[in-house]
Amino acid sequence: MARDIKDLFKDHVVSNERMPENHQVRFLEKLNKALPKQPKPNRFLGLKIAASIVVLLGLTFGLFKFFNGGENTVPVQVAHTKPVETKTLGDISPGLKKVEDYYLASINLELSKMTYTDETKELVDSYLEQIDALDKAYQDLFLEFTEEGPSELTINALIDNLKLRLNLLYRLKGQLKDLQSAETKKDALQQHI
Repeated sequence: MARDIKDLFKDHVVSNERMPENHQVRFLEKLNKALPKQPKPNRFLGLKIAASIVVLLGLTFGLFKFFNGGENTVPVQVAHTKPVETKTLGDISPGLKKVEDYYLASINLELSKMTYTDETKELVDSYLEQIDALDKAYQDLFLEFTEEGPSELTINALIDNLKLRLNLLYRLKGQLKDLQSAETKKDALQQHI
């Protein structure tokens, strides 16, 4: 039953027909018409990303000022110290810089989208206090990172700090959404009564 492939080709008559003239040219023309053209790469993508980050930082600063409302301000005497040149995660690896930028942008975005009412102000304030404490811890870790040099433990702690802040914001967002839906249901029930 099994036959050698060479025998199959010997039995099969192969014609010596030639392709029509300009067949390849016509084929390439049809192919070019059928395939979509490649989009040109966006030359200003980096500028757009940088502008988005600046806008997010501005919104975050504005929200911070709005939430604090300028209340409870205490004059603080600042000690003059020698400035420390801090290193960044980008000095070690561009990949780490991307991770840091992603988390910071996500945190700022979530902060900018957050809305609250008088009923939820206490909840929001408690979360913002936790996030502020994590931010201070992040600054301390960054100082350690700069003074002692990069270590795997410090880098992981920095990234975990960013993750924790973002997760806190997601939890806050979920709780605010739950409270809002509970209030909506309560209002709907009161209207039916």
